[in-house]
Amino acid sequence: MHSLISKRAVVAGDPWVRLEGGAGDAPPATDLLVPLRTWLDARDRLLDRCGRVGVQLEPGDDPALLAGDVECLPLVAVHFPALTDGRGFSIGRLLRERHGYQGELRATGPLTRDALFYLARCGFDSFELREGEDPAAALSEFDAFEAVYQGAVDRGAPFDRRAPAAADAA
Repeated sequence: MHSLISKRAVVAGDPWVRLEGGAGDAPPATDLLVPLRTWLDARDRLLDRCGRVGVQLEPGDDPALLAGDVECLPLVAVHFPALTDGRGFSIGRLLRERHGYQGELRATGPLTRDALFYLARCGFDSFELREGEDPAAALSEFDAFEAVYQGAVDRGAPFDRRAPAAADAA
């Protein structure tokens, strides 16, 4: 079974149930995670039921299709089918920076702890680890580097962070 962590803690239980079929197969009063196609086909019906609805994106999905719905989605999960597939990193940044998504952004797939720091930099705040990864040990990866040189979702560019100190010295 996969472990779920946030940037701060191991998550004890995941309330989200993945819906594999169509919207007609949705159990009532549960928090559902549905594929993008199901969301696009049955958005209104899914929103009218009891329980929250989140969307699962695959690497080839266009996050712009969710741009009008970012306010009503408490969870967007981005699937990483392989450790070498980096499209999910771009999807995360686009959702946060271009589309203003403020809800939970979850990375799923065979994730190992060495990718967590970089995923967090792209805006992900929860992570489904591959089987066998120690979730408690994985939390240390968020502090793997003290300094970064590139601006990202989690921190601005280094020169942005230095500006107040330089102004104080003048």
